Amino acid sequence: MPDKLKFPSIKYTSRDFNRIRDDLIEYARRYYPDTYKDFNEASFGALMVDAVSYIGDMMSFYLDYQANESFLSTANEYNNVVKHAKALGFKLDSVPSSYGVVTLFARVPAAASGMGVNRSYLPVLKRGTTFSSTTGATFMLMNDVNFADPANQTVVAKVNQSTGLPSEYAIRAYGEVVSGVYEVKTFQVGKFEKFKRVDLGDPNLTEIVKVVDADGNEYFEVDYLSQNIIYRPITNTGANSDIVPNLLKPFVAMRRFVVERDFGRNFLQFGYGSDDENLLSNNSVLRPEDIVLDRHARDHITDLSFDPTRLLQSDKFGIAPSNTTITVSYRKNTSATVNAGVGAINSMNGPIVAFPDSVSLNESLKRTVINSLEVTNDEPIVGDVSYPSMDEVKRKIFDTFSSQNRAVTAQDYKAIVYMMPAKFGSIKRCNIFQDPDAFKRNLNIYVVSEDFNGNLTKTNDTIKNNLKNWINQYRMVNDTVDIVDANIVNIGIEFTIVTESEVDKFSILQAAETELKAQFLNINEIGEPINIANIYRILNQVEGISDTVDVTMVNKTSALHSAISFDIGENTSFDGRYLLAPEDVVFEIRYLDSDIKGTVR
Repeated sequence: MPDKLKFPSIKYTSRDFNRIRDDLIEYARRYYPDTYKDFNEASFGALMVDAVSYIGDMMSFYLDYQANESFLSTANEYNNVVKHAKALGFKLDSVPSSYGVVTLFARVPAAASGMGVNRSYLPVLKRGTTFSSTTGATFMLMNDVNFADPANQTVVAKVNQSTGLPSEYAIRAYGEVVSGVYEVKTFQVGKFEKFKRVDLGDPNLTEIVKVVDADGNEYFEVDYLSQNIIYRPITNTGANSDIVPNLLKPFVAMRRFVVERDFGRNFLQFGYGSDDENLLSNNSVLRPEDIVLDRHARDHITDLSFDPTRLLQSDKFGIAPSNTTITVSYRKNTSATVNAGVGAINSMNGPIVAFPDSVSLNESLKRTVINSLEVTNDEPIVGDVSYPSMDEVKRKIFDTFSSQNRAVTAQDYKAIVYMMPAKFGSIKRCNIFQDPDAFKRNLNIYVVSEDFNGNLTKTNDTIKNNLKNWINQYRMVNDTVDIVDANIVNIGIEFTIVTESEVDKFSILQAAETELKAQFLNINEIGEPINIANIYRILNQVEGISDTVDVTMVNKTSALHSAISFDIGENTSFDGRYLLAPEDVVFEIRYLDSDIKGTVR
């Protein structure tokens, strides 16, 4: 039977230098009392014990360190947190920018008659125009500003002294700006290299504007190299272009890249396809059914799902540039290009201006209009160019990973609908319901828009098509989506009140109507009921009202209202407290002044 004393229990909790050293000495004294007896701190044996303790301490430290850095929640190194982010599909933010609105002024000659503006000389200030502030900060115009927009304010600026007619008009418009300096760099690219990587060499990168090669081929930024479809705005030339200026269309992006950001460094990462492989021979967007039904080596279908961002059959993560020069245009931010106080933005740096019919116009007058352009900011523009802290990055990763930039729940879809850029059309209200009769997971998205008068109106087909393309970027693969018009039901409110004695009944009635109008200024959600009991409560709280006798809901269907008839009685709750709305109905009090009326008894 072996001697159990030769097999002592190891103290795994001893992991620092001193405790490891003490355990080693105790072990030697207990199990080798006759072999080694010199425990003097200056002896060779003590040196060996110290050396082993030192190695044990270092190994324990680095094992703990590696274990901590292997998990996002316990990682302490910024670069390791960024690596965890990449593994979870999170893209590190670029250098932040500040956004704001500037006020623009232009002086335009009057029409020949002197009455009104000569519309031929109304300029369009183009996107990309830069402005400077008194502190040296630079801001870039994010959208075209059309001075012909009827929403712009126009006043007489100059009068002809002999005729007394206006000779010049001043026009005020507004434009959105973003902080940053525009930069252009060129890079020589040699022979073909798989997954070519280009170091921009600028830690202050905010946004890649454009990447082109010497042959004029454009490379598009995508979220992931496997994404071969991008969605680009094209000008809408249809009859509803005033409401929907742009159409959202899918395009093939065979030449593409992703921006990879490490702390302080930015890279353009390309794929591994080459021009020699003729990947562009079939560059059209394929039909989804062609993708899902193309299955090799079998004659049956097992999966009907597809990714709307990957609609090409043959792909190698895009074409990488080779034997050319690529030009990279980008915007960057520094601490000097962010903040601007009220009125600090006061000059233009070579405005980019276009006229509707530039060829036929007088060059001198065109130059006069361009020279008259002025800019200011009525509100401060404040931002930050600091990188997010490690804790901030962790929190963003946790929040992003939970949704993974995909529409999963009804609330996700709702948020994505409202996220669609306004240039593709505006959705005023939406609601999401799963179709109970659908064989698969089909979602009905009820939408409604707003006209120029602020009244609800049906969403036109152009906006709905743009919305469907927009949702396709985020929706789950096995979800099908139908964009459906919500039914607009116009409602009126008629009420009867009893006032207290010795009060001005007409003033009390006016105050009651004012309170109800304030309650219904905000448009209801689709499917949201009207709380009739709350109307009673609001009226009874008006000073001078003794009692609210009656509140009646009326369906308005005149020529000025929606033509949809709605059975009020059938859709009122059994206790009379609510006017219930079906899932596809939105209630609207269109004309507050005339649709809310009361009487005094």
